[in-house]
Amino acid sequence: MSVMRIPGHEHQGPREVSLQEIRDLMGNCQLCPLGATRTNLVFGVGNPHARVMFIGEGPGRNEDLQGEPFVGAAGHKLDALLGCAGLTRDEIYIANVVKCRPPGNRNPKPEEIEACAPFLREQIRSIWPDVIVCLGNFASQFVLRTNAGVTSLRGRLHQTGHFVVCPTFHPAACIYHSEWQPLLEDDLRMVGAWLAEHPAEEAR
Repeated sequence: MSVMRIPGHEHQGPREVSLQEIRDLMGNCQLCPLGATRTNLVFGVGNPHARVMFIGEGPGRNEDLQGEPFVGAAGHKLDALLGCAGLTRDEIYIANVVKCRPPGNRNPKPEEIEACAPFLREQIRSIWPDVIVCLGNFASQFVLRTNAGVTSLRGRLHQTGHFVVCPTFHPAACIYHSEWQPLLEDDLRMVGAWLAEHPAEEAR
């Protein structure tokens, strides 16, 4: 399966830091205004040795209340779609670009993304997945360092140094745009095919 290579990502390496250490470092984070309006900081959840890491945009209402990503309607939809990639929830790790809910579920602001970026980068380095699935524009643009929208990025795999990146639609968007769900399913099948072609011992 062909993978697009993105220049400038060749020298990033894993760091010997645990997810718990990163979470401890965040503490009661107040680096941006979202810290003042959140109920809970939503760090991330899942397998710390996952081959596949999913990155979303930011917590919604249910996530903010429970302190865990993708537990609302979008999370239930994602759970149902994971089978397209041959994956289960306990095999993956899920995080968001911002760890605190933007009020009213508005889009995160550039300064909020920038404040949270070091923590997400450390999460990625700690897990060191083979594949990163970017759900929606904000995750795709962050990981691929582009201003392009997910509609133009999806449908193919991109290479960013060690990582194979799959930009695709956010499950929440598919709730309102049902015509996007088959495309999201196709993208996840593409991830599943890549994983099948690259067993863990070979990929690592």
